[in-house]
Amino acid sequence: MTTNGVLLAAKAQALRDAGLSRITFSLDSLDDATFRRISDANVPVQTVLDGIAAAQRAGFAPVKVNMVVQRGVNDHEIVAMAEHFRAGSSGAGVVLRFIEYMDVGSSNGWQPDEVVSARQILERIGNRYPIQPIGPDYAGEVAERWRYADGAGEIGVIASITQAFCHSCTRARLSTDGKLYTCLFATQGLDLREPLRHDVEDQALTGLIAERWQRRADRYSEMRHAVQGVNAGKIEMSYIGG
Repeated sequence: MTTNGVLLAAKAQALRDAGLSRITFSLDSLDDATFRRISDANVPVQTVLDGIAAAQRAGFAPVKVNMVVQRGVNDHEIVAMAEHFRAGSSGAGVVLRFIEYMDVGSSNGWQPDEVVSARQILERIGNRYPIQPIGPDYAGEVAERWRYADGAGEIGVIASITQAFCHSCTRARLSTDGKLYTCLFATQGLDLREPLRHDVEDQALTGLIAERWQRRADRYSEMRHAVQGVNAGKIEMSYIGG
């Protein structure tokens, strides 16, 4: 589950007891004013930090935190976030992942010059704490993983803008209204709700999904600069999920 963490302090143990095994928090700033502006919610950062701590106590391991980095908005907090979540600090055991600011959907006013590249992020952290590359956990993992040379845990970078990974993508997403999307930047999804409501057999449903996956030709991140301004109907992140 990926969550903003606002209610996790009270619900982490119940979610763990119910069988949830992995949890990721979205947290883009440690500064209250910046956090409120980015999240558009009147909630202090400490509420999310309390949720992260509760998730750790409940036995989620590792807990992951995603930070979307936007130039001029929160990029000055890259090193501060790394410091906070390094093992041995208040965030022991947390894997922090930095995500290049993406043009998901059509409403966030994305501009290329607002992107802080993964290389620049790694340089800033490496200048403070030496880091070493480590291999992926599984085939198709989108995060490039790095560990601190002093053994204080790991970080990751997701570089879908500057290092597109369309060719190795294994992700599909199901929206709340039953549509299957084979790309985060998709404009259309495959309706699975209607077949389910007509009691289609599992084998037929599997066939629908497999056929759509085999025909997918999603390469938006690789073709971004060629299609900017054309693909204006991309699905919004709030609708499709992370």
